[in-house]
Amino acid sequence: MDLKSGSPYWMLKNAQSAFLAPLAANHRCDVLVVGAGISAALIARSLGEAGMKVCLLEKRQVGWGSTSASTALLQYEIDVELQALAQRFGIEDGVLAYRSCEKAVIALTRLARSLRKVDVRSMHSLYFSSHWYHERRLRREAALRQRHGFKLECLDADALQERFGLDAGVGLLSATAAEVDPVQFARCLLDRAQRDGAEIFERTQVVEITPTARGVNARTAAGHVIRCKHLIIAAGYESQSFLDQRVARNRSSYALVSDPIPETIGALQNCLVWESARPYLYARSTREGRLIVGGEDDALDIPLRRDARLSKKAQAICARFQRRFAGIKLPVAFTWAGTFAETADGLPFFGAHDQYGPRVHFAMAYGGNGITYSAIGAEIIRDHLLGSVHPCATLFAFERLRRT
Repeated sequence: MDLKSGSPYWMLKNAQSAFLAPLAANHRCDVLVVGAGISAALIARSLGEAGMKVCLLEKRQVGWGSTSASTALLQYEIDVELQALAQRFGIEDGVLAYRSCEKAVIALTRLARSLRKVDVRSMHSLYFSSHWYHERRLRREAALRQRHGFKLECLDADALQERFGLDAGVGLLSATAAEVDPVQFARCLLDRAQRDGAEIFERTQVVEITPTARGVNARTAAGHVIRCKHLIIAAGYESQSFLDQRVARNRSSYALVSDPIPETIGALQNCLVWESARPYLYARSTREGRLIVGGEDDALDIPLRRDARLSKKAQAICARFQRRFAGIKLPVAFTWAGTFAETADGLPFFGAHDQYGPRVHFAMAYGGNGITYSAIGAEIIRDHLLGSVHPCATLFAFERLRRT
C-alpha cells in the first residue's frame, strides 16, 4: 500500500537513517511485533521494560510508513465529542476514554523529553465552532467536560479574536496538549528498545500468520519462519489487511507546511487549533516557527487519484485557514497527502480478534488521536500479557462491535 505522497515534512527534516538488515534466517522470540512505526515503538518499549524478548519486523524502514505522514498533534480530545461518546457508550465510558487520553498526553510528553533528542513541546489546544449552529453544541460540550473535572475555558467571539486573531463564535481552550516530531520519537524509542535487547529487521514483510497450540508462527515473504509466544500487529493503516472483517475505513488527508514565520504566528506558537466541522481544519506550529495546517479529508483510497488532488487540496486548506486567521499569511514550503483510517465510533482497537485467537493481538490506533491511542494501547497489551486487565481493555476491544 502506498501510504503517502508529496513531501512529508518529517521525512525531509529527519533525512535517511542507517538501514537495518532484513531477517535472513528462521527466528524465535517471546513477542513478535509487525511494524516499526510509533505504535510499534511504544509497544516494544513497554514490553521490553516488562522483561520480554521482543522482535520487530518492518516491511519498509523504521518510522517511514504512516508515522512519517502524521502531523503528530497530541490531544486528549477525541474526534468524537464527549457528549456523543456518552450517548453511545454511557458517560462513564466516555469520561474513561477522555481521561485516559489526557493521562497519555502527559505521559508521552514526559517520555519524549526523557529521550533528549526528540522535538516535543507542551501546548494548549483550541477547539472552535465552524458554524454559528455549532456554538450551542460546543457550550454543552464545555459544560459537560467541566462537570467531570476537565480544565478548560469557554471563549466567546471577542476573546477568540483578541487572543488568537480567530474569526469564530465559540472556542474550548484546554491546557493539556503537546506537539512532537513522530519520526524522531519512534527512532529514539526503538534505539532504546535495541539497547534493552529488542531486535529489529527492516525490509521484512510478514505474509502468513498461523496460531499454534503454544504460540504463533509467522512466515515472511522470503520464506523464513518466526516462532513466538505472542504476535502483535502494529502495522498502522495496513493492519486491516490481516483481517477478513472490515473494522475501519481508509481515507486520505492532506497537509502543508509553511516557511518559518515566527513573527506572525502569534498565539499559535503555543496552541494547536482544530474546528468542529467534519472533516476539520487543524493547525499546529513547529519549533522552527513553521505552521503545519491540514484537513480536506476525503474518502479516497486510491494513491494515484489522491496524488492528483494534492495541489488543489493544499490551495483549499490555505483558503480555509486564511478565512479564520486573516492576520497570518502562509508561504507554503511543502505539501503532502497520506492514508489514515477511522472507526465508526472514533475509538481504537487493541487486543485479540476471533479470527486468530488469543495469542495474536492488534494495535489499531485509528483516528486523529493515533499517537495518544498508541500509548494507551501499549499499556493494554502489556497488562494483558502480564495477566492483568487495563481499565480501557474492554472499551477498546473488538467485542464492542457486537454491542453497538
